[in-house]
Amino acid sequence: MRSRAAAYPLLAVLGWGVMFPVLASALTRVDPLNLTTARYLLAALILVAVLLLREGTGALRHGGRTGEIVVLGVVGFAGFNVLTNLALEHAAPQQIALFVATTPLITQLVRWARDGVRPKPLLLALSLVALLGVGLVITRGSLTGLGQFGLGGLMMVGAVLGWGIYTHGASRFGAWSPLRFTTLTALAGTAAMLAASIAADAVGWQHAPSAADLAAVTPQLTYAVVIGAVIAVLAWNTGVQRLGGANAALFMNLVPVVTFAVQIARGYRPEVIELVGAAITIGALVAANLATRPRTRPSASPQATATTDRIAVIDPVAVSVR
Repeated sequence: MRSRAAAYPLLAVLGWGVMFPVLASALTRVDPLNLTTARYLLAALILVAVLLLREGTGALRHGGRTGEIVVLGVVGFAGFNVLTNLALEHAAPQQIALFVATTPLITQLVRWARDGVRPKPLLLALSLVALLGVGLVITRGSLTGLGQFGLGGLMMVGAVLGWGIYTHGASRFGAWSPLRFTTLTALAGTAAMLAASIAADAVGWQHAPSAADLAAVTPQLTYAVVIGAVIAVLAWNTGVQRLGGANAALFMNLVPVVTFAVQIARGYRPEVIELVGAAITIGALVAANLATRPRTRPSASPQATATTDRIAVIDPVAVSVR
């Protein structure tokens, strides 16, 4: 059951790993903030439509948790995605993806600060090992290159912190379906991005894209909306509910490895040290999954918990084809 649950965050990180090179190519025609806003306006429409079909209009209510929804939507959706797109103007996709691998550490620190739960030493150690492997993949064994990321790196620190807060927050909505949580936070984040885009266009910080610009990036936008913003986020929030925020966050270490694989497919030839780093990352993730498995065998007829009784888990793949 745990192995099946792991498929959800794995699906998410595969989608996101491919997305960095995809978005980088679209930024040559559309400004980062406008691109992010267009992406989530479309994604929000899809999510709302699916939510209404599956759960009805009552699922659009915040249930007295408006403040949490708004904060998580602005910090997680708007903060992470806007800062990431801005950072892609200052650093390569592989470098940006490297920062995403710090999500497990950030999530555990957020949980410690918010709930007073100290990270398990083994889980923390394996996160560091996986991060070391990612560093080898991206830097080819020369960690001195990390200091050259500059403004893009600072933006990604803020982006990952926002996603860590969002991931921790998702684990506190166990009574909601992943679809409902994703949709309501996406709406809040999209509203913030739309307001910011209108203001930025008005003062000349960026320029509203023309119809020709949007047409030119239609393939990238389609991928970023359907895969990156709908299927991947639904899969991620499902994984968070089933595995917990700290365990699900471990899979973020694979994002830069996937991004790197995309670059290989485009003609890049890796060095041996990079392949060693990829093996270290995957090995650490597998070890972390095994280390956190329950040591006792479940009974033949387990008692349903309050959380599992209430969660209506959405299969992201099924959602995408209906």
